[in-house]
Amino acid sequence: MSLITLTTDFGNKDHFVGSVKGALHSEIENVNIIEISNEISPFNIIEGAYIIENSYKNFPKKTIHILGIDSEKTPENKHLVMILDGHYFICADNGIMSLVTKRINPDKIIEINIHNSKTSSFTLLDVFVKVAAHIYRGGSIDLVGNKINNLKELYDINPILNEKNNEITGNVIYIDNYENVVTNISKSIFEEFGKSRNYIINARNYKFNSIVNSYSDSIKFDVKKELRKEEGKKIALFNKAGFLELAIYKSNPSITGGASSLFGLKYRDVVTIKFD
Repeated sequence: MSLITLTTDFGNKDHFVGSVKGALHSEIENVNIIEISNEISPFNIIEGAYIIENSYKNFPKKTIHILGIDSEKTPENKHLVMILDGHYFICADNGIMSLVTKRINPDKIIEINIHNSKTSSFTLLDVFVKVAAHIYRGGSIDLVGNKINNLKELYDINPILNEKNNEITGNVIYIDNYENVVTNISKSIFEEFGKSRNYIINARNYKFNSIVNSYSDSIKFDVKKELRKEEGKKIALFNKAGFLELAIYKSNPSITGGASSLFGLKYRDVVTIKFD
């Protein structure tokens, strides 16, 4: 039995998520729906791309992923269903799958064309749910549209490499619940460009000259616990997704603030790495 996931920017105040789940239950008996996140910042394609790229692979093959972020159909925003890495993705062609498709090529991409009989501003409910139910029942995605070969890409998700100045210029692409700051500088780019040279990471007025392997690596466990200064340790590391992340060890954002507020870093702010 397939699973269906939801990743949206709907939030939890309104009826939208409940309506989509209700429609799925109406279409499919005993359907198993898992909400990955409904708290994507409104219309934030890069944030949504980061979330889905780092969550989908934990689900079984043949899972159906519905992405409801900037999903209204317009002449510039087509609707797609694709098979990629053994999973199905239903989304708008707005670049949200750019992170995933940079690493893995889709097996098939179909532009959905069943909209003629569906006139609504809530196409996630009226179109994406229908396509998901069709796939869930074993239907071929070829029956919901026409095959295409290319997806829209998000070019601003890539850092800038400046060979002349020996510098990588990246941007903040995500801030998590702990206010940890994730950049678009990948470990592979850092290693390929840096070539083991010394470096300084610049994040506004804060500098880092080392990258740890885990959050707790900033703690000296050979020192007695009562003598350690564990909280407030600023750290840089490559997270599980392979992107440079800036954090403060065990900082509580609601009390003392996290990396985002204490470093003064917001979405799209610049982080640079200068090499010797």
